Amino acid sequence: MKREPIILGQNTRFPLKGILTLPEGDGPFPGVVLVHGSGSSNMDEKVGKLTPFRDLAEGLAQRGVASVRYDKRSFAHGLKMVLDKNDPITVREETIEDALLAASLLRADRRIGPVFLAGHSMGAMLAPRIECSGGDFAGLILLAGTPRRLEEVLLEQTEEAVASMKGFTRKIGQKQLDQLRKTFVGLYDLTDEEARKKKLGGGTTAYYFKEMGQPTVADWLAKTQKPMLILQGEKDVQVKADVDFALYRQLLGDRENVTFRLYPGLNHCFVPALSDSIADAKKEFAAARHIGPEILDDIARWIHGIAQA
Repeated sequence: MKREPIILGQNTRFPLKGILTLPEGDGPFPGVVLVHGSGSSNMDEKVGKLTPFRDLAEGLAQRGVASVRYDKRSFAHGLKMVLDKNDPITVREETIEDALLAASLLRADRRIGPVFLAGHSMGAMLAPRIECSGGDFAGLILLAGTPRRLEEVLLEQTEEAVASMKGFTRKIGQKQLDQLRKTFVGLYDLTDEEARKKKLGGGTTAYYFKEMGQPTVADWLAKTQKPMLILQGEKDVQVKADVDFALYRQLLGDRENVTFRLYPGLNHCFVPALSDSIADAKKEFAAARHIGPEILDDIARWIHGIAQA
């Protein structure tokens, strides 16, 4: 495989370092834009000792698929984004604009054929919106996403984490949970200005959630008929097979061009799970593991099938 350093958005206010990973040969190869989950992540989407985007990029290159990955804007320019009072942070500034730039970068390369999007976690939630915002992808790959609203998932995760705490730590956690619940009460009845004034820390406000949640993920899914591959780890405790994956099946199960894959024993990053509790998230990410060949084979096979159709 070949790895080429890139600068995404070189002439913009937020240039991002990245890597274009190519299979051996001349191409053209199908190409994939890798879109991060929530939080600030580097181009490998590194969390603890896990590097899911590096695993995907290099594993797919070995299977004839190119990809581009890049530092998330909030990772490379987080302070600059927070200090920009005239430009409140939303998922458009944080994620969508850069995903569209990455798609344009791939399309400008003669070695690349049809372009796909693969979003992980919140990136999977945003995938249909990115498509409807001018992405025009050959297909969408949704890894560990959910059709639910982000604040609903965040509250659920926080509730489960607090329930596992004990003593004084639980009291502190409960206060934080109560404040979070209060922040989201009547969220969609707030004006944009009112939502901007409700702060959650790290430069994030209630407006971030309001803007992302209206239209909903389900609304964006209804706006596109592009082929989709929806993947879920059965042991994922951040988004769940029996809730989130089931909702995707409910919404999209009657579409012939949507494929579902559920992987026993795998967690949110598609590596073997070490725990059944979200309270053990640090443990999940502390041990190095890598995305296995079954997932890589399934993704590459699906991409090639669409590209050759």
